Amino acid sequence: MMSQPYDLRKVLEELKEIPGQYQETDVEINPEAELSGVYRYIGAGGTVKRPTQEGPAMTFNNIKGFPGTRVNIGTMASRKRVGQILHHDYQTLGKLLQTSVDNPIKPVTVSKDKAPVQEVVHLASEPDFDIRKIIPAPTNTPEDAGPYITMGVVLGSDPDKTMSDVTIHRMVLEDADTIGMYIMPGGRHIGYFHKQFEALNKPMPITINIGLDPAIAIGTTFEPPTTPLGYNELWIAGALRNEPVQLVQGVAIDELAIARAEFVIEAEIMPKQTMQEDINTHTGKAMPEFPGYTGDANPAVNVVKVKAITHRQDRPIMQTTIGPSEEHVSMAGIPTEASILSLVDKAIPGKVVNAYNPPAGGGKLMSILQIHKETEADEGIQRQAAILALSAFKELKTVILVDDDVDIFDMNDVMWTLNTRFQGDKDIMVLPGMRNHPLDPSELPQYNPGVIRFRGMSAKTILDGTVPFDMKDHFVRAQFKEVPDWQKYLN
Repeated sequence: MMSQPYDLRKVLEELKEIPGQYQETDVEINPEAELSGVYRYIGAGGTVKRPTQEGPAMTFNNIKGFPGTRVNIGTMASRKRVGQILHHDYQTLGKLLQTSVDNPIKPVTVSKDKAPVQEVVHLASEPDFDIRKIIPAPTNTPEDAGPYITMGVVLGSDPDKTMSDVTIHRMVLEDADTIGMYIMPGGRHIGYFHKQFEALNKPMPITINIGLDPAIAIGTTFEPPTTPLGYNELWIAGALRNEPVQLVQGVAIDELAIARAEFVIEAEIMPKQTMQEDINTHTGKAMPEFPGYTGDANPAVNVVKVKAITHRQDRPIMQTTIGPSEEHVSMAGIPTEASILSLVDKAIPGKVVNAYNPPAGGGKLMSILQIHKETEADEGIQRQAAILALSAFKELKTVILVDDDVDIFDMNDVMWTLNTRFQGDKDIMVLPGMRNHPLDPSELPQYNPGVIRFRGMSAKTILDGTVPFDMKDHFVRAQFKEVPDWQKYLN
């Protein structure tokens, strides 16, 4: 008998078997701010306003105003849980993803009868069609610009269908058939394809795929140089699962959709059309973003016109996330670790033992590199590694370098390094006037006049907490007796 194909439902069934990793409730909840407000206490973590914590993934089965639908949140809001889902040690997930990039498994296309996401079809041409009544998209806070799709994987192709790609964008439901999509300038291949369509003055067909297994969500967030133009990150998801992602032809547009998603929105990005993101609320706010602050509403997001919505028949699952949560750290941070490891392995093999992008940086802004120095010729190699990391990922702002006796997943150990193996006047490197992430609120000209010329520029900082090679004997940690059978004293 064949095993169930890989999808979100299969993952949730597996999580139910692991104590403390999954929770569901039939208590009615309002998707407008309440759902995120509740999960903030239960398991959001990350840089979410305290109190918060790391906790179980949750599925809410009774969504006010949306009978017969469910909302899942936090499936990846624990690095250890991601390791359990991918059947891999959570401490070396970056290396797993690095391997997956190099050994891709490409998607396969299936017929419509093998695509559960097309069991129910709503066409935008039907009377009373309203995306806001079909998809239970939550708001994270009461001041959000509207209901947001926070975990929708956008799949699109270039005009000649020679290349396709997937990315995740901030998308707000603006009216019955319109979505406002924020495409961050530079780097995103969907944006590159859209510019090609604009040059032809044609709308760009896309599918927005919602309710996906973590292999797809995490694989999707890779960026150049690890996945250059022409590399579709669904290939990574196939490798992570050792099973190709199944695609299906859309019902209303000429583009493929993920066949085992829960919801698919078939739509077109309109050429040379933008709109105010908070046109319905005028709060000036968009939604909470990964640095821990609510993002400003963009005055000119791309206009996306919906052509159809398809979904599963049996209680389809809306998947959502809280912008600054640990879930974002998993999606953004682990692929970044893989990108850093890939580059440094090529340039200085064997010197960077591991990399970790912690919640303090939202998975994007900070990386901790574990360095191995074997000879005096390795002294200084650690700073080269940091510069390589900063060049590999332009949204990286801070790199902390530690020795290989430091646990990079324990921030107490990392901060201990900066208190006992670090002197600020000699171990800090600052690289001013570089490009970074525009959602960092300190990256404004008025914050550092003359140096930050435009929003999104930043100083990059390297904190070198590694011990000088010729002084290693001076920094030996207290040596405790190794007791392999220590656990017997707990029984």
